[in-house]
Amino acid sequence: MTQLLPATPENIARAAEVLKNGGLVAFPTETVYGLGANALDEQAAQKIFTAKGRPTADPLIVHLAGVEQATLVARSVPETAYRLMQAFWPGPLTLILPKQPAVPGLVTSGLATVAVRVPNHPVALALMKESGLPIAAPSANRFGHTSPTTAQHVWHDLRGRIDIILDGGSAAIGVESTVLDLSTTPARILRPGGVTREMLEAVLGPVTVLGQRRKAEPGLPSPGLLEKHYAPRAEMILFVGERAWDALNACLTEQRLARKVGVLAADEEAGVLEQAGAVVYRMGSDLNSIARHIYAGMRWLDGQGVDVILCRDYGTSGLGLAVRDRLSRAASRIQNAE
Repeated sequence: MTQLLPATPENIARAAEVLKNGGLVAFPTETVYGLGANALDEQAAQKIFTAKGRPTADPLIVHLAGVEQATLVARSVPETAYRLMQAFWPGPLTLILPKQPAVPGLVTSGLATVAVRVPNHPVALALMKESGLPIAAPSANRFGHTSPTTAQHVWHDLRGRIDIILDGGSAAIGVESTVLDLSTTPARILRPGGVTREMLEAVLGPVTVLGQRRKAEPGLPSPGLLEKHYAPRAEMILFVGERAWDALNACLTEQRLARKVGVLAADEEAGVLEQAGAVVYRMGSDLNSIARHIYAGMRWLDGQGVDVILCRDYGTSGLGLAVRDRLSRAASRIQNAE
């Protein structure tokens, strides 16, 4: 039976004992809620894949309590990595490093590298310090479904499949961490996230972005690379390009005659869309707010029973790159409106 508990010190201590005994605990981070297990226990890690229905080709991120724990799971840490840790840890940056033999191959999907980060959330850090463990933790949702940004989202997806959900409120960032590969020159973003390309380039100089999408095949270098991911139940259409707003409105006019239409929209767009007959989830008026609300919005619109969700792109500057990445992987169809 799954327990949904407030993240008090007593309940964090209880959850740490569950982890030490090979169980599963969902906990908040600044990005989304994670589903944690002892990263050094292969049987515990297997429970993550089983609970989520996640393919073992998709590697897990190992969460640490601090920089000093990096050598528990990484065989070597280059000087560049330490510079990034100093700049962005704790925070939403995951680094790909050579792994220690103690890390089970299941955690890294058989790769010789391990993905590591230090989350910037008091509950996550307290849980790792209390347990004394590095914690392997993907997002705490059923595989392929919209990521959870509240404890209730986790409860909806995973109750009966895990031991404890620690409720620490809503996630502050709302999209997963940036994953950075330091094995190439220049360094390469495998998954855009809460640490933006511009922030990384201020420390490292030029950084490239992996544009390739992958199927669930062995050897995926990072989580979050699958071509279809983060998806709501409803069909979802993403409009990109300079005329995205016009194309979205034209589609709404056409679709609403036969279907219940939902829209993920910035606040300033919502009134016009509601007048046109859409069910609108208001995401805020800036990129930080939009990023924080895209997953919650997808889940809310699913709960309203819409048949199709329409949304538009918000560019590639700052968090816009991560927003585009998540929306495009969630979308059933992407329509270019240049």
